Amino acid sequence: MKELFLTREKEGVSRQELEEMIDRMLEEFPGLKKVLIIPPDYTRCYSYAGIITQIIYRKLEEKYGSGIHVDVMPALGTHMPMSEEEMDKFFGDVVPRDRIIVHHWQTDTVCLGYVPAEVCSQISQGLFPEKIDVEVNHLLVDGGYDVIFSVGQVVPHEVVGMANYSKNIFVGTGGREMINKSHMLSAICGMEKALGVTDSPARMLYDYAQQHFVDGVIPMVYLQTVTTSENEEVTLRGLYIGQSRKPFEQAAALSQKLNIFHVEKRAKKVVTYLEPSELKTTWVGNKGIYRTRMILEDGGELLVLAPGVRDFGENEEMDKMTRTYGYTGTEHILELYRQGVFEGKLMAAAHLMQGSSEGRFTITYATKPEFLSKEDIESVGYQWADYDEISQRYDPKALKEGWNILPDGEEIYFVGTPALGLWKCDE
Repeated sequence: MKELFLTREKEGVSRQELEEMIDRMLEEFPGLKKVLIIPPDYTRCYSYAGIITQIIYRKLEEKYGSGIHVDVMPALGTHMPMSEEEMDKFFGDVVPRDRIIVHHWQTDTVCLGYVPAEVCSQISQGLFPEKIDVEVNHLLVDGGYDVIFSVGQVVPHEVVGMANYSKNIFVGTGGREMINKSHMLSAICGMEKALGVTDSPARMLYDYAQQHFVDGVIPMVYLQTVTTSENEEVTLRGLYIGQSRKPFEQAAALSQKLNIFHVEKRAKKVVTYLEPSELKTTWVGNKGIYRTRMILEDGGELLVLAPGVRDFGENEEMDKMTRTYGYTGTEHILELYRQGVFEGKLMAAAHLMQGSSEGRFTITYATKPEFLSKEDIESVGYQWADYDEISQRYDPKALKEGWNILPDGEEIYFVGTPALGLWKCDE
């Protein structure tokens, strides 16, 4: 197909431009009868993917009527299925609920092949010399789709460096081994070396899988967005569509410019806010840690305001692993890993490593005690605060993005939407 790039860095992409670009994309695929759309789930509610999914769905129905069947499979990965309220917000009344397919990462996948151990060893510089099976939801292979539209946001990411492109497939619709081992490979290589980097170790892994098992085999088209948010309004700054890696590279370059925030000095205290309808577990809420850790002073404090967080894991298995082993640091988790504790559950090990400050700063989770108690939070290695009490001092509605001086003279750095960026101090 002819690849389509649209950048509106300053003014944003208008609705008319967005509709016209999707029209041009659909012109490349005449005579469609069966289509699959793979957007992210609601934890990526700033991606613009819900709107784009609605537009594609509506245009296909308008053009083909009853002659086309369109399914939508949110790229859940290991996340919990979307609730009715989340689907209402994301898909409106455009996508019928019986056309939404829930991906079950433990049961719904087929193996396309594997990434050889020697390739994984080369990527990880010898740190992870294991082969990795490449698994995707079986419907991508045997669903009979004429084309599959993968829709998602390119933004700095703790595992893959810059999110989306083939990660939406190999993790979002992936299976146990690929999700587990790719996360562990990334964690062992070091999260802070990957954050905001286009060619991270995990990206090289997914590139290998894309080149060997998707390109020319599965009719995949990637729609990749770059967005920003100001005053709770999300603006689409770029849309990049195609089947090759080039649209991802274009999107990553813009995202690195718009979504990486360079802070002139390290902060003694960083306060970040997890929007309750978006982030309900530490599994996804720890973006508040990953994306801000590079601006914290040694010995500083990160305060995570988490009024909606009520569990540790997105599923029972990962919740139990977190409660059992906690965010106890890379050395301890690696020792357990070498003992075989995380066999078949390597993503738990990776998550626990990435969620630790490694003793460099303290992490305080402010939750509502009826959701997660002081005992719950402290049992996994974090400090605890009562959200209702501490938010009177650190009110997310009153704080402005960036540096704030409180009435008593305390200086803090506030990040209101950690999922939308990466904060770095370029010392």
